[in-house]
Amino acid sequence: MAVFFLALSAACCLGLGFVLQQHAAQRAPRADLLHWRLLLDLMRMPEWLLGTGFMVSGLILSALALNKGEVSLVEPLLATNLLFAMALSRVLTRQTLGRSGWAGVLLLGLGVTAFIVAGRPTGGGAPAGELRHWLVVGIVVGLTLLLVSLARRLPLFEEATLLALAAGLLYGLQDALTRTTTQRLDHSGLDAVLRSWQPYAVIAAGVVGLLLVQSAFEAAPLRMSLPALTAAQPLSGIACAVGFLGDRLRVTPGALAWEAAGLLAIVIGVIVIGRHPAMPGSVRDTLESIGAPPDDRPEEEDRLNGNDNGTGPGG
Repeated sequence: MAVFFLALSAACCLGLGFVLQQHAAQRAPRADLLHWRLLLDLMRMPEWLLGTGFMVSGLILSALALNKGEVSLVEPLLATNLLFAMALSRVLTRQTLGRSGWAGVLLLGLGVTAFIVAGRPTGGGAPAGELRHWLVVGIVVGLTLLLVSLARRLPLFEEATLLALAAGLLYGLQDALTRTTTQRLDHSGLDAVLRSWQPYAVIAAGVVGLLLVQSAFEAAPLRMSLPALTAAQPLSGIACAVGFLGDRLRVTPGALAWEAAGLLAIVIGVIVIGRHPAMPGSVRDTLESIGAPPDDRPEEEDRLNGNDNGTGPGG
């Protein structure tokens, strides 16, 4: 029960923090995208600092949850952060949920329940050796770099989605390495933890993930980034947990079918909620945030969505 309470409390803090951070990031200079100075500019905004405070609280609570429960149990619960983001967004936008909103909430809730009940995540399996450990980490980092590279070649809206996916992969890896670190702290003490590479990898993944997600928040409305972030993190975390932590799921045909259905419902529910009108950041809001004059907004809207009307240089 403590794991559920800690994970849901973490999800609440993360959801509130993401909404506040995105509101601030939309006002950052567009030239700061994917540059470290973006974080320096954001630190001057009280709203972003408040959102970061919620986010740090969420990370601490999630670390406590990961210390008490398996990653494959905690990650689906953390995906409910979108429900809390939706709650705050409803207050800000004064939108009702409607059928699509309730459908997304239902899908996300049922997906989390189905995955946990069918998979019955447990620990106790033998941790993987160093080679497999590094192989899994290398795959996640490689996919992250690939997504960032592809994102730089796309229009802002699509770039935001890929950057959020990359951040989600890193956050899932960070959660798995956090559990490794807390386990080592419990069994071997602080000296052993400080001599290992995992805690430093946790910090590095957190900092790089923060830059990626703030760049995604800056590039486009929240609905273009938060669903991708929320869907990628549990998938990455569960893959890492099974890959090198020794987490075990039921593998009977029936259990695998329900686990797959649960994960699919989580992803679809996340997307449905993220696209709901209550989530802040319409195209008009984005254009206002970058200061586009009213007469120039149709052309700017085409650029944000990747459309070329042929009126530019050489058109």
